[in-house]
Amino acid sequence: MNVTYHNLAAMEEGGETMRLELPPETEGWRLDQALAHLLPEYTRTQIQGWLKAGLALVDGQPARGSQRVLGMERVHLRIPPPQPGAWGAEEIPLDVYYEDEDILVLNKPAGLVAHPAPGNPEGTLLNAILHHAPACATLPRAGIVHRLDKDTSGLLVVAKSEAARQDLVEQLAAREVTREYQALVVGAMTGGGRIEAPIGRHPVDRKRMAVTGSGKTAVTHYRIAERFPRHTLVRVRLETGRTHQIRVHMAHIHHPLVGDPVYGGRQIVPPGLDGGEQAQWRAFRRQALHAARLAFLHPRTGERVAWEAPLPADFEMMLDLLRRSRERTEKRPD
Repeated sequence: MNVTYHNLAAMEEGGETMRLELPPETEGWRLDQALAHLLPEYTRTQIQGWLKAGLALVDGQPARGSQRVLGMERVHLRIPPPQPGAWGAEEIPLDVYYEDEDILVLNKPAGLVAHPAPGNPEGTLLNAILHHAPACATLPRAGIVHRLDKDTSGLLVVAKSEAARQDLVEQLAAREVTREYQALVVGAMTGGGRIEAPIGRHPVDRKRMAVTGSGKTAVTHYRIAERFPRHTLVRVRLETGRTHQIRVHMAHIHHPLVGDPVYGGRQIVPPGLDGGEQAQWRAFRRQALHAARLAFLHPRTGERVAWEAPLPADFEMMLDLLRRSRERTEKRPD
């Protein structure tokens, strides 16, 4: 299909081009609603702004956010790069594991939001990157090519040039980036496995993700690292990278992450802990998820590079409590 953008000046300013096909399930939806469903990494407000700016075509024709779709339409969407000065640089400490002229590998602490959004206009990882590497201001999302949730800790890579960013994006799409996590889940698991279940926006609560037939393909591999009476430490490898993928998939198989405020369900306190230890356990109010290992091909050299990051102190504390619980439980007389 030959396409001529009706807002050519805007289209030529750079950014990312997306070519999408609306699934049949979106029949009768507003266009902005359908695109928000397909692109959960962006807010509906962002998408509406791009539509108003004339950055989308539906079957080669100008598009409006309010128009109803039939499903199966082809959409060409240009996501513009950030405007200079749109985000401010802030002197926020970064735990830098590696840096050269092409990439920056960071160990993100829990509690740090990846980039500005409604409710978090500043104090984010992106603001910190702009202070550390000002040249990243010219790149989409300041070079952040994959994100970690606010309360997930661990390793991520940031591109420092457009060539490196494109290369890393292509590696992610080709599933050549290795991302391994440690997750503490509720329940005594009996073995590892593979979860393949599509993930999309929750049909009722648009702030959540869910396993849904109209979602995008999502594959998660997991294996047991350590067993406890009522919990399990697992090592998780992502084959795809959907929003909240590990959290949604583990909850889907009835082993939600400890501390997850969205998908976690009822809190399970380990047996055998004293009052102070129980208070420590209950004070852990984030999902127990850590991006422990990251590996990919260096964008410039093509060499396979890899890093590992140890568990943060609060996660280690939870494991220490579980080990105490296990030891005391095993010592109980029959």
